[in-house]
Amino acid sequence: MTPVPNATNSNSTTNTEKSTRRPKYWLISTLFSPFTMINRARAKLNSMNSSSSTKTNLKINKADMALPRVKMNLAWLFVVLSTVVVFSILVKLGFWQLERAQYKAHWQQQLTNRQAASVLSYRQLLNFPKDEPLTGFKLKAAVTPISTDIFLLDNQVYKGKVGYLALQAVQVNESEPWLLVELGFIAASMDRAKLPSVTAITAPAMLEGRVYQKQLNPMSSELMPEAGWPKRIQNLNIPQLSEQLNMPLASAVLQPSNLANSYSHPWQPIPLSSQKHHGYAVQWFSMAGVFALLMGYLLFRTLKQQHNK
Repeated sequence: MTPVPNATNSNSTTNTEKSTRRPKYWLISTLFSPFTMINRARAKLNSMNSSSSTKTNLKINKADMALPRVKMNLAWLFVVLSTVVVFSILVKLGFWQLERAQYKAHWQQQLTNRQAASVLSYRQLLNFPKDEPLTGFKLKAAVTPISTDIFLLDNQVYKGKVGYLALQAVQVNESEPWLLVELGFIAASMDRAKLPSVTAITAPAMLEGRVYQKQLNPMSSELMPEAGWPKRIQNLNIPQLSEQLNMPLASAVLQPSNLANSYSHPWQPIPLSSQKHHGYAVQWFSMAGVFALLMGYLLFRTLKQQHNK
């Protein structure tokens, strides 16, 4: 009699086989599952971050990317600073011209008042305060020519002609400094080696006119006298003229109005009028405005191009 299989044993065997049986595509699904791929990528990224060479490469790449930006920022900073500096200089020059115009207007008013003042004596001229300029005052003095030596102040221009300003030192009183008198303007010849002949004061005379003082040029104030007479000089340096004559001189030059000669007497105590300085101020301010507009336009155009990229 054939034994009948136990139903319980058969069912348990079947369940065990089912539990140990793998799906048909188990290996493929395991290899390419999202969780597996994420875990592998994370492990690889961790290994890359832990690698010193990878860190170095990342730092180099970041540095290479940041370097152009730093250079661009420095360039813009330089442009902005240069614009501010140039604009400030132009504006400052404009205000400086306005200050000069105000000074010249005040100086012109002083000259007008001095021309209307009473005539000074030579003693009053010598006792005048040293810190106050004498230009523009009227003077009347009796002079005696002790010497007929003539100084020729070089590089003078009058009515488009180049020439000299002839000067002669005369005595007023025996115990007082001599007075330097302007004889007038004399045109120069084409030959620099040939000096003009000058008609000097040869007899005592009563001279009347206005006096002036020239400011020394800080760049070139030396007398630089040449040999012989008439003696050509380059600057109106009264202390050095006094050394040449070995006699003290008054600090101002008389420009007489009653000399019996045909020489012209240029009078230009103020080289530039206040109106000229106002014109120069307008030019400087205009240049500052144009420069600011130009740099602003270039900045706007560059920023617009960068925004469109």
